[in-house]
Amino acid sequence: MTIDIHRIEASDDFRKLEALQRLIWNTDDINVIPGRVMHAIDFSGGVLLGAYDEDELIGFVFGVIGTVQGLNQRIDQVAAARLQLYSAIMGVHPAYHGQGIGYRLKLAQREYALRLGIRLVTWTYDPLESRNAWLNIGKLGAISHRYLRDFHGELDGINAGLSTDRFYVEWWVTGNRVQSRVGRQRGPLSYEQMIAGRAMLINEASFEEGLLVPPANFIESERNLILVEIPADIAKIKQQNIALARQWRAHTRVLFEHYFANQFIVTDFARRRDEEGQEHAYYVLTFQHA
Repeated sequence: MTIDIHRIEASDDFRKLEALQRLIWNTDDINVIPGRVMHAIDFSGGVLLGAYDEDELIGFVFGVIGTVQGLNQRIDQVAAARLQLYSAIMGVHPAYHGQGIGYRLKLAQREYALRLGIRLVTWTYDPLESRNAWLNIGKLGAISHRYLRDFHGELDGINAGLSTDRFYVEWWVTGNRVQSRVGRQRGPLSYEQMIAGRAMLINEASFEEGLLVPPANFIESERNLILVEIPADIAKIKQQNIALARQWRAHTRVLFEHYFANQFIVTDFARRRDEEGQEHAYYVLTFQHA
């Protein structure tokens, strides 16, 4: 099987984009971005890339050119000095998960940014989604130090009833961190390597009836390197116990907001399987001096 990635330009594919969104996110038309809108933005300087299995559209990534927002920006600073590529949405057909297609779409998006001379690509994602964390933080080398509460408001489908909190991700595409990750010069460190480096796990969770349950509180560590556990499969928890999913949201919301406010940033992601065969997932947070 050969997967090709290139810009989406055929009018039929704009309609396929809408059907693909409904399939991936199990949503209705209200939450689907119309293909004509993405086409118009792509025509005016955005980027709309598709992954194709022969003639079938099986994945896409869509980004727009914008400016970095900040509290201290000068009114006389030209917009060109603050350009970024904001990656609004990416999705892959469920039948093609685990084949590295999302990773290839992001690399193609990076190449587009590099051709334009843009150093920063940003996007948001649910911090409880370990598969996305592994891609964004672990494989691509992105970082995060900003937590956005209820970013998308209410959603339907599998996410109904769960607040849409998001990490705001920074992907500095010309930086050493990113170049070493995408160039396969350095991969994510293992959990064991993190512990050996004196990282402290501040919220050790436990399994109850096959589902991971967060602790009542988290540790306020004075170390410069900490680990934060999240569920390895939040989708399973949402399907079987939405109240537990809300518990995880509340627990991690307070935790990340606390540590981000105290100059920690998300710099890596680790996974492991314990002696009982249970999967675990951890963010790595590093203290950054002001």
